[in-house]
Amino acid sequence: MGSHLPAPTTAAGRDGLAAILQRPGEAVAAFDFDGTLADIVPDPDQARAHPGAAPALSRLAPGLRSVAVITGRPAALAVEYGGFAETDGLDHLVVLGHYGAERWDAADREITAPPPHPGVAAAQAELPDVTAAVGGADGATVEEKGRAVAVHTRRAADPQGAFEALREPLRRLAERHGLIVEPGRLVLELRPPGMDKGVALTEYVRETGATAVLYAGDDLGDLAAFAAVERLRSQGVPGVLVCSGSTEVTELAQRADLVVDGPAGVVDLLTALAQAIGR
Repeated sequence: MGSHLPAPTTAAGRDGLAAILQRPGEAVAAFDFDGTLADIVPDPDQARAHPGAAPALSRLAPGLRSVAVITGRPAALAVEYGGFAETDGLDHLVVLGHYGAERWDAADREITAPPPHPGVAAAQAELPDVTAAVGGADGATVEEKGRAVAVHTRRAADPQGAFEALREPLRRLAERHGLIVEPGRLVLELRPPGMDKGVALTEYVRETGATAVLYAGDDLGDLAAFAAVERLRSQGVPGVLVCSGSTEVTELAQRADLVVDGPAGVVDLLTALAQAIGR
């Protein structure tokens, strides 16, 4: 039995979906990883793509110009946690890690990247002292990401309280080392400026020459990609904004053309879209 392709609730979203269905070979579909293709878990090292994600992507990808995963994670980790290297039919998949600073192409399975920003290592070295000095931050954990470093508060006794208490100290730390702080779902990430999902998505759409785009995300970091799709629409490239439903981040749902029920809903959408274009 096939999946039903849901209808976007906005006129712009319906136009974007129609453009993808009319010319799928000219369309790009891009997805965040954590919270979109993979469920959010307390330990980010334990995150894995939904079991249906890679098979659904492999079914959809050959019918589109390209499929991209755009994530703040290192590209190699997203590939490993997504099971993308072991999945047949993903020659059209590109993983843009570290917000586009790293790139993995399924066609050649190579990772390309510029040298890391020196401020990341410097800030990481200071993080233990900074977090220890903040009251209420007990239980916060640090995730080393190579080109960025993240502080998670999901395991703290008061996750939201720890998140708020750490925002200003981490902002000052980032500023000292030429970095910025990107807030997310109970996570604060320190990374170089100029790296965001909007820039990565815009550059990739232009590189591929796509005439339509779909983007799905779940977190604050995906707002830049939503804004990029909105700008592309104003330039004549139809697009669909999909929110992988989250009660923790409501702004994405308010701006989305279509809200689905987390990673399982994203998989259903991928399956339905593949069926609709004859895959």
